Amino acid sequence: MPQQHHPDALWWRDAVIYEVYPRSFADGDGDGTGDLTGLRARLPYLADLGVDALWVTPWYASPMADGGYDVADYRRIDPAFGTLEQAEQVIADARALGIRTIVDVVPNHVSDQHAWFRAALAAAPGSPERARFWFHPGKGPNGDTMPTRWRSDFAGSTWTRTTQPDGTPGEWYLHLFTPQQPDLNWSNPDVVAEHLDILRFWFDRGAAGIRIDSAALLVKDPALPEVPLNPGPGAHPHVDRDELHDIYRGWRAVADSYPDTRVLVGEVWLADPERFARFLRPDEMHTAFNFDFMARPWQASALRESIDSTLAAHASVGAPPTWVLSNHDVTRPVTRYGRADTGFSFAAKRFGTPTDLGVGRRRARAAALLAAALPGPWYVYQGEELGLPEVEDLPPEVLQDPMHFRSGGADPGRDGCRVPLPWSGTTAPYGFSPPGATHQPWLPQPADWGALTVEAEEADPRSMLHLYREVIRLRHGEPSLGDGPLTWLPSSPDVLAFARGDVTCVVNLGAAAVELPPHTDVLLSSEPLESGRLPRDTAAWLRTAPPVVV
Repeated sequence: MPQQHHPDALWWRDAVIYEVYPRSFADGDGDGTGDLTGLRARLPYLADLGVDALWVTPWYASPMADGGYDVADYRRIDPAFGTLEQAEQVIADARALGIRTIVDVVPNHVSDQHAWFRAALAAAPGSPERARFWFHPGKGPNGDTMPTRWRSDFAGSTWTRTTQPDGTPGEWYLHLFTPQQPDLNWSNPDVVAEHLDILRFWFDRGAAGIRIDSAALLVKDPALPEVPLNPGPGAHPHVDRDELHDIYRGWRAVADSYPDTRVLVGEVWLADPERFARFLRPDEMHTAFNFDFMARPWQASALRESIDSTLAAHASVGAPPTWVLSNHDVTRPVTRYGRADTGFSFAAKRFGTPTDLGVGRRRARAAALLAAALPGPWYVYQGEELGLPEVEDLPPEVLQDPMHFRSGGADPGRDGCRVPLPWSGTTAPYGFSPPGATHQPWLPQPADWGALTVEAEEADPRSMLHLYREVIRLRHGEPSLGDGPLTWLPSSPDVLAFARGDVTCVVNLGAAAVELPPHTDVLLSSEPLESGRLPRDTAAWLRTAPPVVV
């Protein structure tokens, strides 16, 4: 049995964590949908990759109005994925391979099929059932105007009107995302108690951590004011309210009540580093996703600014930063880095954006060495280690993401980064489903993915998969990497160079090859060196001589 890379209580401070979107990871029963049978069978692949933990996006019972982030029952696995017993077995099997499991919790909202919301719709205004949500009468003589003009993160309005038993219009309810995802009222003690019990439910089943979706959105100003033009710190009516911190202190108390470390990982999209860091105080979350780094363009100055501000904010609370290049919501790096605009924003996503996949793949390889060399945990989204591009030519009739539909079709949505993984073979389904499967994958795979399967890349020493395996192996084997200090080294404006003990990371983001700094060995480079020089869009890890002690 492989030894765990991080058997101690601080494993989360420098772990390599692999995100599994179960619907697209591996199909074990041949119905075209990834499931827990498929995930369990592929756990040895993750062990070979060398990851320390896997984060599984929601596998709970759900109508799938938002890819599983509309949860109907946290104590039941969606039948498309399997059973609760199978989820427990995945957690146990992964741990036997030295891999911890982090499960997803979505506290801002539930599905409109959740028992609580069905009871609320059946109950009268002012009832205890409705008090768990944000039901409110409309404005105007007949209540025909929605309570606020808040805009959804998925475009469109955030209020939907109910219909009373006699067929007349009733109250409105709040949903920051889709109407199928009604927001919970976190001033209600039932909501607080239920989520503390959900944490215990999964911790008791061996989960090593909880990833908290939309963590900064839970609390709303009960006065329901409109959003100010430039809200000050804590003044936004439904983002980053100060009351959030008491909620997460309660969650941390539950996590800390277990004998071995159970971690809280927040999805916190905030531009203010100081406000971001407040979520990471010692009695709140352990870590939070660093989206600023992921969204930055492929420019040395922009990336260094992000790294510096991230390290400074985390140092103030003693928490390790996290480094992420992609996830189930964001355009894949191979595609993103091959564009004229190499940054990322949801507002800028459009069909038909040109990309040079050759350039993007080269930069994505270098970005992996950069992210893996930075202090703190590193997250890898499934397929990133294969260099999969965004699938941007999905037929319109197969698109499912509400971000696409609520934008009126302008936004391509997130389906392109969720296409099922290719494992083997030269034609679809590329081993995603077992031989003889009668159903096609739930999203179609490109006809040219045969060279990007796990099988093909394992046979190619220059593949992205070989690079990721070597990056993770070296990262685990070098005491200087992972958690710890970083020291910037002198470099030209288009180069990032920093030391992690006796390991130096150099990234050339310029147009011409550059000289490497003094070193005793090249541990790894994302592309071959050119006469000892570092080519454009290439990163290298170097061994440097230890300082002379006098």
